[in-house]
Amino acid sequence: MTWPVEIRAGGKRLECAGFGPGPDEAPTLVLLHEGLGSLALWRDFPERLAKATGWGVFVWSRAGYGRSEAAELPRPLDYMTREAVDVLPEVLDAIGFRRGVLMGHSDGATIAAEYAGSVEDFRVRGLVLMAPHFFTEPGGLASIAEAKEAFASGGLREKMAKYHDDPEATFRGWNDAWLAPGFRDWHVGEVIDYWRVPCLAIQGADDQYGTLAQIREIESRSYAPVDTVILPGVKHAPQAEAPEAVLEAVAEFCARLARIEAAEPELA
Repeated sequence: MTWPVEIRAGGKRLECAGFGPGPDEAPTLVLLHEGLGSLALWRDFPERLAKATGWGVFVWSRAGYGRSEAAELPRPLDYMTREAVDVLPEVLDAIGFRRGVLMGHSDGATIAAEYAGSVEDFRVRGLVLMAPHFFTEPGGLASIAEAKEAFASGGLREKMAKYHDDPEATFRGWNDAWLAPGFRDWHVGEVIDYWRVPCLAIQGADDQYGTLAQIREIESRSYAPVDTVILPGVKHAPQAEAPEAVLEAVAEFCARLARIEAAEPELA
């Protein structure tokens, strides 16, 4: 299969890329980026992940990010739920997804978690969640407020301009939602109750946007198996700060899923 360079989902044109074998040749790891991320900001991680696992890796920029079509602002406070329920199913269908794992970072991890707990999709065999969030925390909101100051001062704006067509809209879409008064009561932990696939949860011990309470939420609520990797000295981006540890953990997780699936008897 030739991986697409763009798809349409949620009524928007989305930039995307694939690495390694296509969905008709091997399982697929579907990468969902963070709140200020994009396809390009994964850097060489998708290609390294494909080599480490032998699986295909698909990555895209959500609407309003990277080179994808713009999103309407302001974003609704349930924007991650809408991405999970309304847009992600179309993305998976557009690439011919057959089986594999949803792997998300930050907002992307929450979207993957909500999909697994809200949409019945037997193609999804597991979750890899890096720095997920299921509820707001005072420290995380304070860090998001600091990001607003960094953007206003120009430094963050200039960095984002390298990766997003409209850095102002990208930043506001994320920051305005998280700092809205109504968002303080946001909580989606109940989706974990409905998971029926294994999860690998990865978080930096020094994550400035969320504490280990987010991981404990997974461990205390999931009926399915959960593996946890806590990385000392790592902040909010494990795939960038400790890529070797992340690649090793994900490769082992995917290999174990493959062994389990190979051992399951075929249904008549």
